[in-house]
Amino acid sequence: MKTLKMAAFSDGDEGGNPAGVILCDELPATASMQSTAKEIGYSETVFATKIDEADSWRVRYFSPETEVPFCGHATIALGASLAEDQGAGVFNLQLNNSSITVEGSRSGELFHAALQSPPTTSRALNSLETAALLDLFSYSENQLEKRIPPAHIHAGADHYVLAVQSRDDLKAMTYDLQIGREFMKNHDLVTIMLVYIENNQMFHVRNAFASGGVFEDPATGAAAAAFSGYLRDIAWPHLGSINIVQGEDMKMRSKITAEIDDLSGSSIRISGTVRVL
Repeated sequence: MKTLKMAAFSDGDEGGNPAGVILCDELPATASMQSTAKEIGYSETVFATKIDEADSWRVRYFSPETEVPFCGHATIALGASLAEDQGAGVFNLQLNNSSITVEGSRSGELFHAALQSPPTTSRALNSLETAALLDLFSYSENQLEKRIPPAHIHAGADHYVLAVQSRDDLKAMTYDLQIGREFMKNHDLVTIMLVYIENNQMFHVRNAFASGGVFEDPATGAAAAAFSGYLRDIAWPHLGSINIVQGEDMKMRSKITAEIDDLSGSSIRISGTVRVL
């Protein structure tokens, strides 16, 4: 068993979201993986074991409190770890509910990794769902950015997204962790993504992750993929790609790039830099 610690979606040699990566001959028992993830203490730890000779890996993700069906930043960290352990390449990943790929390569002291997400779906929230979401974060309806309506978004995991009008509104994000945990578990959400639009291709983001026992995630690749799919669904003028800056208000600035094709529901390419911790 080999344990690595990587910060995915780093801003060069700073920031990023820490993830534990455990490469093993066979996956441990579920309870053991859950215990290890809690001990490591990062928002997610990924466990991976090679299942054939064609660079296919069985993968599972755990937060300190629960298993997660898909985690983008841990997948990016895994891509870097596999590049370090196996050499640069593209690796096939078998998740609990889908199959994806991740590629990794090294550049000096840093790594670059890119994943192809599971398929995306989205739906607008109804008025009652929106009201409950606003209440959780103590926002008012007049703080909403109408160009991106509140929605349920999916790319291997479920999230809500809420766009606000100003960077100050985003900075002011607050909620009760226990109430947020219950809210997310009641709605089967992994995170809730709050968004401020800088321009059509640049977004500032905060992700509440109470479902995993974490107040906020500094970089969330799964939500970035789901959000990109949603932008495609609402015909946002993304011009084929967007950039996301996350973690600034945590002093853990992270940078995510998403590439978006025109095929509704298709995979999103999510990429970024990775640094070794």
